[in-house]
Amino acid sequence: MSRDDIAALIPHQGGMCLWEHVVEWDDARIVLETRSHQATDNPLCSNGRLRSVHLCEYGAQAMAVHGALKAAPERAPPGMLVSLRSVTFARDYIDDLSGALRVEAVCLQAGESSQQYSFKVTHGDEVVAEGRAAVLLKLPG
Repeated sequence: MSRDDIAALIPHQGGMCLWEHVVEWDDARIVLETRSHQATDNPLCSNGRLRSVHLCEYGAQAMAVHGALKAAPERAPPGMLVSLRSVTFARDYIDDLSGALRVEAVCLQAGESSQQYSFKVTHGDEVVAEGRAAVLLKLPG
């Protein structure tokens, strides 16, 4: 799947659609790659730099892509990130990383009104961020 396919699945558009390629996915997990952290116009940049803390948004978007793929052909309900836990970072900034970032997001729990995932963002062999995230889903009606 390409970036355009990903953008068709999630509400994040333009530069805020951070992932460029779905490597693989199944019912339990998804793996994506991107080089958007190198873009000088990345909307998450501040003073020309991209902080590692923004990898939480990368992880949350991986969750959104996975949820949308699992819901297809129906639209996945919109979600709101409500918690991050046990998040660690290996560096302060990521804009200077030369290769692609890769995320693996694993669904730990999926209910009608919420989802919990673990995520790990790597650059080559380096784990640059990992943690867990929870999302509340807006139910129809």
